[in-house]
Amino acid sequence: MSHESSGDPQRRRLQVVAGICVLGAGLGIGRYLSERPRPPTGTPLLADFSDLLPGKLRVLDWQGRTLWILRRNPDEVAALAKNETLLLDAGSEHSLQPENCRNRHRSLRPDVLVAIGQCTHQACTPQLRRPDGDGPDFLCPCHSSRFDLAGRVYRGGPAPANLVIPVHRLQGEHQVVVGEA
Repeated sequence: MSHESSGDPQRRRLQVVAGICVLGAGLGIGRYLSERPRPPTGTPLLADFSDLLPGKLRVLDWQGRTLWILRRNPDEVAALAKNETLLLDAGSEHSLQPENCRNRHRSLRPDVLVAIGQCTHQACTPQLRRPDGDGPDFLCPCHSSRFDLAGRVYRGGPAPANLVIPVHRLQGEHQVVVGEA
């Protein structure tokens, strides 16, 4: 018994090429999903902010990174909705943060921001400033990137993305555990 070729050789080549393309696309998607950037985790850090007054910023070191805990007052929380048209990624759709912080205030609680205090341009440390008129923000002194009090970057500066929000959880009313969900 002889086996006949199943059709046209050109059609067979096309099927092989199509199969290779599908396989390559599947591998590429798998690699993207496995290597997709995620918010930083690591050795947990317990930080107490019971003595942090509204409007004040605490700066800590976590895994060699500058970590911020900002206690926002009610006016600062309300102001987060005002200048969204001036922001590069107001909805934080392209930002590095845990899913439970994907909101206007980019935090678990509107009054408490936990963020990596390093500019997304060249990892400089922005400074909290309270200029007259514009309202408070973070300004990177090196290249003038500006961020609102949710760590969202304003258009016009060199920073390409919002500040990074690490994985964290609240423990009670006045403590945060950074590096752990």
